[in-house]
This record gives sequence, C-alpha cells and structure tokens, in this order.
Amino acid sequence: MTAERRLAEACRLAADHWYGVPGFPVTGLVDAVGARLPVNEKVGLEHCLGHSLVGRRAGLIVKHVGLNACADPLVQATTQGLSAGVVVLVGDDLDGRWSENVQDSRYYGEVAEVPVIEPGHGNALECVEEAFRLSETHSRVVLVRLTPPLLEGGLQGDPLLREVRARPRPGLDLTHRGRYQRARRGTRALFSWSTGSRLNRPGAGETGVGASGGAARITTVYPPPGGIGPVPIRELGRPFVQEHRHLHPPPDAGEPETYQRRGRRSTLCPGCPFGPAIALLRERGLVPVCDTGCALFALAPPYEHGIPGFGLGSSIGVAATSTGVALSGDYAFLHSGINALIEAYATGTPLLAVILQNRCLAMTGRQASPDVAAFLDWSGPAVVEADDHEALRRVLVPPERPTTVIIRGRCPDGARYGTVEY
Repeated sequence: MTAERRLAEACRLAADHWYGVPGFPVTGLVDAVGARLPVNEKVGLEHCLGHSLVGRRAGLIVKHVGLNACADPLVQATTQGLSAGVVVLVGDDLDGRWSENVQDSRYYGEVAEVPVIEPGHGNALECVEEAFRLSETHSRVVLVRLTPPLLEGGLQGDPLLREVRARPRPGLDLTHRGRYQRARRGTRALFSWSTGSRLNRPGAGETGVGASGGAARITTVYPPPGGIGPVPIRELGRPFVQEHRHLHPPPDAGEPETYQRRGRRSTLCPGCPFGPAIALLRERGLVPVCDTGCALFALAPPYEHGIPGFGLGSSIGVAATSTGVALSGDYAFLHSGINALIEAYATGTPLLAVILQNRCLAMTGRQASPDVAAFLDWSGPAVVEADDHEALRRVLVPPERPTTVIIRGRCPDGARYGTVEY
C-alpha cells in the first residue's frame, strides 16, 4: 500500500469529514481520502470550523499556496476557539516542481500561534490522530506539514485509535481583549506540550526533522521543543527549526477580561433598523453564525443570540456545516462570503443566508459599499425592507434549501453604538 493510501486510512479513522483542494504534492492524498472539493480553501476551512462548533471532527487537505487562502479563519480560530478537532494537512512543494512559488508552511504556525507537526516515515500515521487530540486539548487548529519525500516513501507503524475530546467552545463571555489573553495563555501551554511530546526522539547528535530522517528526530516543529542543544539540524525547506530553536514562550497576558469585569458592552446603535430581524431570529430559534461587523451585535443585549464567526466573510461557510443560518453584513458578504454561498447553491445545502444591507461599512466610518443585490440575481434572493415586519416573518424561516434574504435598512444619521453597563 502506498504512503498516500496508508495516510488516507489514518485520516478516515481520525475524522468523518474531510475537504481538500488537489495540487502537488497532495492530489493523490485528496483522492485517497475521498475528500469533498470546496469552492476554495478558505471555504473548506470554514466548513471544518462549522463542524467543530457542533462537535464533529473535520480536516482539510491543501498544498502550500492553498494555505494562503486560509490565513484569515486560521488566525481567527486561535482567538475564537474550537470544540471538536480541526486539522489541516498541508503539502509543501519543496522545489517548485508543480507550483507557482515555493513556501514553507511551518511559518504559519508562528503567525497563527497554532501547533505545527512535521511527521517522518516512522510516525506519520500516529501523528494524524495525535493532531486531532492536540486540537481538542488546546482549542486551536493544528497544521501537519507533508513533503514529497514523505508522501513518495514508505510509512511505518499503525494509526492510533480515535479519541474524541470535543468540549464547549471556550471564552464566549470574554471581550475581544480577553479572547486574545486566553489564546496567549494557550500558546504558552503549547511550549510545554512540544517539549514533552512523545512524537520527538531526542538525541545528542545530528537531528532530523520530518522526512529528513536521522537517529534523533524533531516532529513538533512549532513551538519547537525546549532544550535543543548545539547539534546540527537537518530539515527540508528553510531552516525553520534552526531559526526557532531558542524561542521562548510569550509572556503571560494576564487574566482574560470578561464583559462583566470591563463593566460595559457595545450594542447596536439606538434606532438600528435591523433589530427586529435579529429579534425574530431569536424568537424562532434560528441561531445565526454572526459575521464580523454589526452582525456581531446580535450577541449583545438585548438579543444575546447567535455564535461569533471566524473573520470577515466567514459566517456562511461556517453556518453551512453547523447551524444552517448565517447573519452577514453586505460588505462582509461581498468580501468573501459569496464564495460559500455559491457552493451552498451548487450542493443544495439547506442554508438561510441573511444579509443586512445598509450600503456602508458602518463600523469603520461608513464608507460606501456596492448594492449587494446586483451580484445575487442567480440566487433569486428575497429582498425585504427592514421595517416590513410581515415580510420578515414570511422569509425568516427554517431553511429547506439554500435561501438568500437581503434586508435593506439605512443607518440613522449621526447614530453611534449603544452601550450596556454591567
């Protein structure tokens, strides 16, 4: 059995939901796993995050350039947190054999503060389940770096048995600053994990990373394990581990701030035209994934309804595999949410996409935004006015198929966000 086939078996044992975008060196693995092809890599990761929210493990397989498209939700997930495990298998084309550029995906570990595992021939199969366990323990996406020498060689050992540890998503009562503080504490804990991981094989002589081999090996490449002495390090690609061998944990960012401790929380502007729509979603038990922007105020009093998403334009992709309801502003939708809506219609996914159209970027100075309806004729959207309560009651219903609702409203002149004092 080829390395790809054996690795695919480990993937299917570890998680039931897999997405993948083919490209060298992971095309064969995508096919062997039977991964579903998303409209792009970002939507694929958003689907994985949606599965995580409702307690289902999910994985994504991409090549290095595809990981670039995942950057926003990848970084946001570190701050927002997960429930069930999410793992991204990323294949690095080391010499640009079939790629437009050459990158080293391990640097995304540093950018997103996520663990990066680079398995070798002797432990690649066990690394798949271990990555999911790590994701659930530390509430963040885990990257597993794959290289052509690994995928074209033979793999030893056997997959680990699945051990799902899904747990409630952490920190939803925290302020934005509090979620950052919680995540930074989690990053500190990752340094301890790496140093004590059984995936590494310490030694006094030359040390190999991943498929580079060697009597001693390092598998947990970010954060690097502590105590790497002045030994030669052999690795594939850039000298990532060599550069980071003396990296220290970040300073403790302090006790995570809650809204209660801060004493206040921002809410929708007084007189916001979209309040009745949010209230109706709550009344009917339609739980939206809320996009970055004013839609997030659905989480604040008096509504306190919905789930925060994973970055601008993420709500539709996440909702498609979780609650089935997305709440997005018009600019967030045009920014990148439209990709996931195209896929929902192509696959017939039951999804209610609610787009709040105020024709501006309300949170950043009311810069003008295009008319979103002009780009959605193909979806047959229902377009209703925010103050037409009867129309809202007709269109805001549980979805049986992909459904788009555009709610048009105008921000009150001179309005400023409201504040709730605790």
